[in-house]
Amino acid sequence: MQQLHEALIEKVNQKTKPIGSLGKLEELAIQIGLVQQTLSPTIINPTIVVFAGDHGIASTGLVNPFPQEVTAQMVYNFVNGGAAINVFAKLHAVDLSIVNAGVAAEFPGDLPIIHASIAKGTKNYLTDFAMSETQANQAIETGKSIVQDIYKSGCNTIGFGEMGIGNSSSAALIMSNLLQIPLEKCVGAGTGANIEQKLNTLKQVSNFHELEINKYTPVDLLQRVGGFEIAMMMGAFLEAYSNDMLILVDGFIATAAFLLAHKTNSQIVSNAVFAHCSHEKGHTTMLNYLHVKPILQLDMRLGEGTGAALAIPIIKSACAMINEMASFETAGISS
Repeated sequence: MQQLHEALIEKVNQKTKPIGSLGKLEELAIQIGLVQQTLSPTIINPTIVVFAGDHGIASTGLVNPFPQEVTAQMVYNFVNGGAAINVFAKLHAVDLSIVNAGVAAEFPGDLPIIHASIAKGTKNYLTDFAMSETQANQAIETGKSIVQDIYKSGCNTIGFGEMGIGNSSSAALIMSNLLQIPLEKCVGAGTGANIEQKLNTLKQVSNFHELEINKYTPVDLLQRVGGFEIAMMMGAFLEAYSNDMLILVDGFIATAAFLLAHKTNSQIVSNAVFAHCSHEKGHTTMLNYLHVKPILQLDMRLGEGTGAALAIPIIKSACAMINEMASFETAGISS
């Protein structure tokens, strides 16, 4: 690995440019080469998987201005090509898969999505566990299986997005427990919630599940305050790493799922490219905790994997640089 690392640095440094002048692109080219174990990294069949799931707490309206039905409506919007992720994926030639991880609705069997529902939404974690241990493990394994199938189809670069009314609350609770920091530093507007009401509600959730007292394992935490889409993303991240895929990490909620995967296997960060810094409160703290720097800063907080899609042309550019730029030697330029 050290030998390859040095060879990648040398290859980048010999390109017809001052050393370091392509900044982050140079770092990306080297990272992708290490992930793929090659001096000539390539992005093959890049794919984004959007996991959709509902949260029991959303039915109360305490943490979300949009009604729970919007999750199912957005699944149809994805299928019809009308969402932001559809537009960006089409523009940048990214394959897109939509997964029903646990939406509180019935979808026709012939709807072109991956039908993998664990249940019709989680339970309301204000008064109950969000899911059972069996459901948490089932969701993680389902996420792994979905990625395994995509990997076998010839994909080496994958990103994950999500859709679920109320899921920024779940992500904030997960973040607070894993990082052992107060909820005040984790809770943001999400889809536009009343911050004070949202924070007070989530403090009640935290007290109910003793999140400030106990440091839970990923599965324990998912049981208490997780979402099926977050659990599937956790499994998806782990499986992508086990297949030596390049992993694109999207925003706040995707990074919460990544934190769960990272808690299980900290080596996963070596394969991860953090697409952007979300405008959602708490994301910068997550990134700092992981000691990573995002590619983009566009003040986005939509989710859906939109940041991951926008990062694709940048990582393709990094690969093109290391593969196609002339070296001082081949160009006959003095270095």
